[in-house]
Amino acid sequence: MLAKEGVPFVVISGGLTLLFLCFGLFYISIFAGIVTFFIIFFFRDPERRHASDNDDAVLTPADGRVLEVLHLNGNDNPLGQAAVKISIFMSVFNVHVNRIPMGGTIEMISYHPGRFFSADLDKASKENERNEITLQARDSRKIAFVQIAGLIARRIACWVEEGDRVTAGQRFGLIRFGSRLEVYLPGDSRVIIQVRQKVKAGKTIIGYLS
Repeated sequence: MLAKEGVPFVVISGGLTLLFLCFGLFYISIFAGIVTFFIIFFFRDPERRHASDNDDAVLTPADGRVLEVLHLNGNDNPLGQAAVKISIFMSVFNVHVNRIPMGGTIEMISYHPGRFFSADLDKASKENERNEITLQARDSRKIAFVQIAGLIARRIACWVEEGDRVTAGQRFGLIRFGSRLEVYLPGDSRVIIQVRQKVKAGKTIIGYLS
């Protein structure tokens, strides 16, 4: 399956490949065909079934590698309270489609324009272009997740709106060509993933709300 954000790129690149071939530009058409293949690879969107029926489970919203797990005591974060911050780095080779970590209602979406530092740097969390989403789960508990643009990824797509009811594992957006995604859980949550662990969106469990 192909993410809708990638369709225009595939159509243009595939069309150029056929055009070059029709005009006998064999070697150029081979190069264009390779480019088309990589575009399809970058925008792939495999079907996935989420890994838990536990309503307290929080799934990772992005494919990639865990950069950090931080316990935050202050209120300078999207939840405005003590929280656990999990940062996930998405390379250009990971699936780019993002998925909802747990079922609930989208309470707030806040877009922040910014810079485009490399997504694996700490300052990218605050200074890069980003899209913050707050979700209210059952029993009024809240989590937040943040799409962050990077050095190459300069296009954040968000497919949900405030007030939407969402389910765990549902596709909600995409960051072109890799970047960073952060998840904020209440401070008393039980986190089970570790730094440097590889994770898959909608499948790997980050932890559980208390």
